[in-house]
Formats: sequence, C-alpha cells, structure tokens
Amino acid sequence: MTNVQQLDAYFTEHREAHLNELNEFLRIPSISSLSEHKGDIQNAAEWLANAFKKLNLENVSITQTAGHPVVYADWLHAEGKPTILFYGHYDVQPVDPLNLWETEPFNPTIRDNKLFARGASDDKGQVFMHLKMIEALFATTGTLPVNVKFIYEGEEEIGSPNLPAYVEEHKEKLAADLILISDTGLYGPGKPAVCYGLRGLTGVQIDVHGAKGDLHSGLYGGGVQNAIHALADILASFRDEHGTIQVEGFYDNVLPLTEEEREAYRALGFDEESVKEEVGVKELFGEAGYSYLERTWARPTLEVNGVFGGFSGEGIKTVLPAEASAKITCRLVPNQEPDEIVALLKAHIEKHKPTGVEVTISEFDKGRPFLTPFDHPFIQAAGRSYEKVYNVPTAYTRGGGSIPIVAAFDEILELPVVLMGFGLSSENFHAPNEHFHLENFDKGLRVLSDYLFEVAELQK
Repeated sequence: MTNVQQLDAYFTEHREAHLNELNEFLRIPSISSLSEHKGDIQNAAEWLANAFKKLNLENVSITQTAGHPVVYADWLHAEGKPTILFYGHYDVQPVDPLNLWETEPFNPTIRDNKLFARGASDDKGQVFMHLKMIEALFATTGTLPVNVKFIYEGEEEIGSPNLPAYVEEHKEKLAADLILISDTGLYGPGKPAVCYGLRGLTGVQIDVHGAKGDLHSGLYGGGVQNAIHALADILASFRDEHGTIQVEGFYDNVLPLTEEEREAYRALGFDEESVKEEVGVKELFGEAGYSYLERTWARPTLEVNGVFGGFSGEGIKTVLPAEASAKITCRLVPNQEPDEIVALLKAHIEKHKPTGVEVTISEFDKGRPFLTPFDHPFIQAAGRSYEKVYNVPTAYTRGGGSIPIVAAFDEILELPVVLMGFGLSSENFHAPNEHFHLENFDKGLRVLSDYLFEVAELQK
C-alpha cells in the first residue's frame, strides 16, 4: 500500500480509540480566564506532555510562565528536511450561560456526527489532530518525513500575554522553516481554505465618573450630568450611520486590498443572504463600498462589546447614575499598530468628553494583524493537501478574528505562518453547544499527514 492508503487504514481502524482519547482531553475544564481553574490548566498541560511522551517525542517540557504553562516537544531526525513548528492552545473559553447548553460542556457527547464539548473545535480538537497525525506516521512508516517541533500554550483565550516573552527567550530552540497552526476554519462545509491573513486586536474599557454618588432624579435631574448619557455621547461619536469609524487617523495606515484580492473574493461566490439567515437579521450593516467578506476579513472595526451602569433591577429606580462604563474592541488590519490605535482612541474620547464628567481608560488585549502572501510555496502546498482529500479547489482567505501570538511569531521568529484549520463558523466556539464536525476531524487527519509529505518535497 502507498503511504496515503496506509494512513487511511490506520485512521479508520483507530477512530474510536482516538475519539475516546480526545474525550479525556476535553473533560479537563481548562478555562484560562478564571482563577479557580488554574489547577485544571496545569492538568491539561500535563495531559499534553504525557501524550508527547507516548509518541516518543523528545525534549518534552512544561515551562511555567507568569501565567499558565507552555508545553514543548520535538523530533529532529529528518536530516536535510524542513522543520515545522506546530502551535496550538489547550485553554478554553468560559461556558456560561450554562442553561443554554444541551449537554454538559465538559462531558463530550456525539450527536449527528458532531462532537459537542467546550474546546471541541477551539482548539483542543484541532490540537489533538496534530498528535494523532504524528502517531499514525510513526505507526505506518516508522519515521516522519520532516522535522517537527510543538509549542502549545494555555493563554490564547486571554490574549497570550506571556507567550511572546517565552518565544523571545527560546528563539533558537523554536527555529524552524514554517509555523503551522490549526485554529482557523474551512471556508464552508466541504470547502477547504488556507487562511493567509488575520486581523489584529486591541481593546479598552471606558469608565465615566460624574457625581460622587447616584442622585435623586427629581432633585438633581436636569442640573447635573448623567454619566450614562455622557457615555452614550462618547460611544455615538465613534462611528457614522454607515459604520465608518470617525476616530481621526484611524484609517491612515490601513493596507488597502489589491484588485487581485477583491477579484479572488468575488470569485468565491459568497452568499450574503445566508449570513442574514444564519444570524437572524433582515439586513447586513457595514462600511460602504465593501462587500461582507471585505468588511469582515480585510477592514478594521470598532465595536462596543458591553455597556453597564445605573439601575437594571426589576421595576424602576429614579436615579441619576454617577458612573457608567463600556468595553470596546477594535479589529485591526495590516499596517495598523495596536498601541497607535489606543492612543488615537484616547485622544478621540478626550476630545468628545461631555462636560460634567471625568473619564478613565483601561487597556486590554493587544495583538498585531498578520498577512502572508498566498503564493508562498508552503501556502500553496497546504492548498494541494486539502484538495487531495476534499476533492474541490482550495480557497485562499483571510480571517476576521485574531490569534494574538501569530503576529508575534511573524515578528520574532520571522517565519511564514500556515493556517490550516478544520472548524466551521457555525460550530459555536466561544458560545454554548460548541461542537466539531467529525467529518472534518477525519479528513483533517489525512490532510495534515499529506501536508508533511508535501513540505518534505520542498527541500531546504
């Protein structure tokens, strides 16, 4: 049998055992944002380290950081062949609201050939595929066609605050020819995609302070500034009625789409009506002059994520709120720097601050945008591997979301990054009833295995 046939037979024979093992991983509630789960994060890191040891990988280590641990392993015996650095994360999002889950989030359940659990798609299920690919290659060929290194972190869902320092400190150990990440998705069901760019991220909290305490609206209303009204004025100043951001200088450094890219997006035949149906709205909204894909892949955004202040209990309470707050995030595109955007936001808020209040601003997650030419040999090799298994042309796309560490990898290690994901946008990652289509789990194992052979043919 050929290598492909041997691998296919191995994955088929061991599918049930692999899923059982994945379920063990998914049962660990490794929520990085909640301090009460710090022990679970450690357990997940140890689970991965033990999995590496079972594969007979070398130099397995768990390195503590100022936050959660980084797990590393390697195998470097493919002389003269390229080295792939695999990245993923073993932390997951919180599970609330629990009442919206049809089954327990950390009790994996298969329904309709979908695996339901927190982390099934983002990103434990896809990390697990890396492990089983290596297992299958060793079992069927006795070796690997390329050299491999693995770095899995436990802080991706909180912005990877400590990983850049780890990467900088271990720059020599992490040296490779490319970085492979499986934390993105397909273009659609049965439609593979190689993502060649991601938006960046920055966020702030705006706290508006008025009177020294809530006031009686009958005694003070009309004479003292209402903190919620002041906050509403600030938020309304950020965008016009078409969604164009009004912060001075916000678009100055945006790298425009090329006509070739816009034509490639049009050729995908994206159905904007399907988005309306999927999210339950009558009309889409966004920056004029751009398609939905262009707005969500290659244009920057400013979104209000939450607003709070005043009285929100049952009934009514006639108060003049003294404080009000909002959380906002911006998705950034190539050539936009998070720190520069935060500085522009602060200047805009100060300029539009109503009288009678003071405003404080707290900074949150930051991640630079990332872009790699889609004609790069490693990118094109990924497309070929997808096509062999899915039997349809591969789409070359950008991602609207952010993987904060990707830009750091690009900047510190100066390596091409290949994003080979197998999730679907409908799989509820970050929401109740997260799930992973097992069809893509099965095909993904075969795609990733083939990709190692494709890369091996691209000699150093």
